[in-house]
Amino acid sequence: MFDIRPVAYVIGLLVATLGATMFLPMLVDIAEGRGEWHVFLQTGLVTLLAGGLVSLSCANAVRAGLSIQQTFLLTVGVWAVLPVFGGMPFIWGATEASFTDAYFEAMSGLTTTGSTVFVGLDTLPKGLLLWRGILQWLGGIGIIVVAMVFLPELRVGGMQVFRSEAFETMGKILPRATEIASSISTIYVALTLACALAYIFCGMNAFDASVHALTTISTGGFANYDASFATFSGPAEYVASFFMVAAALPFVRYVQMLNGHHTALWRDSQVLVFFATIGTLVLVMAVTLVSIFPHHPEQAVREALFNITSIISGTGYASVDYMGWGSFIITMFFFIGLIGGCAGSTACSVKIFRYQILFASIRVQLRRIRAPHGVFIPRFQGRPVDDETMSSVLAFFAFFVVSLGVLSVGLGMTGLDFTTSISGAATALANVGPGLGDIIGPAGNFATINDTAKWMLAFAMLTGRLEVMIVFTLFTMRFWRG
Repeated sequence: MFDIRPVAYVIGLLVATLGATMFLPMLVDIAEGRGEWHVFLQTGLVTLLAGGLVSLSCANAVRAGLSIQQTFLLTVGVWAVLPVFGGMPFIWGATEASFTDAYFEAMSGLTTTGSTVFVGLDTLPKGLLLWRGILQWLGGIGIIVVAMVFLPELRVGGMQVFRSEAFETMGKILPRATEIASSISTIYVALTLACALAYIFCGMNAFDASVHALTTISTGGFANYDASFATFSGPAEYVASFFMVAAALPFVRYVQMLNGHHTALWRDSQVLVFFATIGTLVLVMAVTLVSIFPHHPEQAVREALFNITSIISGTGYASVDYMGWGSFIITMFFFIGLIGGCAGSTACSVKIFRYQILFASIRVQLRRIRAPHGVFIPRFQGRPVDDETMSSVLAFFAFFVVSLGVLSVGLGMTGLDFTTSISGAATALANVGPGLGDIIGPAGNFATINDTAKWMLAFAMLTGRLEVMIVFTLFTMRFWRG
């Protein structure tokens, strides 16, 4: 019989942890003196109490390991439940958001998507702005742990190819998660501190630097201003580009480098392809900007580098309204958002390694056509890719494309125009943030779209962040029978 108590125990602990973090923005609001501190005191106590009671009531059911069904449910349950509590400060606070808007914003934060329904960010209490950054920072470190612990064991979307780089076995999933989280926490915190100091050096005040560091390293993209990163031009864009790239690289390589394997990062083919992709895209876009628009070469390179890095990593900052750059560049941005960073990073979307495996499969098929009797095996990182992994990657692409199509049609049925529907579906599934068009483009937000569309997009954010197939697996009868 399926026992939900171990799952509820872990979710309760995480909810209680989330409640404890609400006291940080409370202290910021007290220092600001705007009288908003009581919002985080109340929501923090409610969240802490709710999570603690659930954990205590289920503590006697905790075992050494989790079944495959429990692991699937835990993975989805964490990202579905936490936004309920994470959105409470938006309901009780200065934004006075509806439950729909609060859940959307919190889901966007914890999945590091970066789409927002709020306007007037410039005037919001600092506590709420910090809370948005904390949500994304927690979501970023959480997804690294999920990618390194759960997904390889669940064999989702080809992630099993990284099983040899993870730790031990499924039977020790909880202590293993603790081990990995402790290993990456130092690196994650160090990158965040370095990013904040670099922003301060570029002229940001301490608060803006801190919040933007949280949302940069998590590749989340929540900003403190309606103008997003356009508020900070010049050197800050280069700093942000550097740290967005750093956060989009596999964190397991950082761990290996700290353990003495100094070339681990540069031996990862994902990393090399990722850099090559960014370099090529920046070159093409910079040349286009210089040749068509009145851009100076340095400005063209800077704006191309920043915005391409922001979209490909799934951060979603915007330093300029690139909807005015012409149809060619707009089309580029749409497809750039469907690339993603490296596996085991805070980046989202399809991810580089899946394209590598897909193209390796295509090359093999072409060689088999030319030489039907030959034996050709696709390889990734120098190792053969087995049929199970290949099927899993192809299934991921199929699920992603079908989900994109169905969601686009569904959004269109709610009354959204074609550009908003298809780009909204893409940006939610890929967890990028801004879409295209006048409504949800880089100069817009999701405030004016209808509630039905917001719930569809929130579900898409959850689905995309958890590699699509994990969520859909819960809707199959066979899963619950197993």
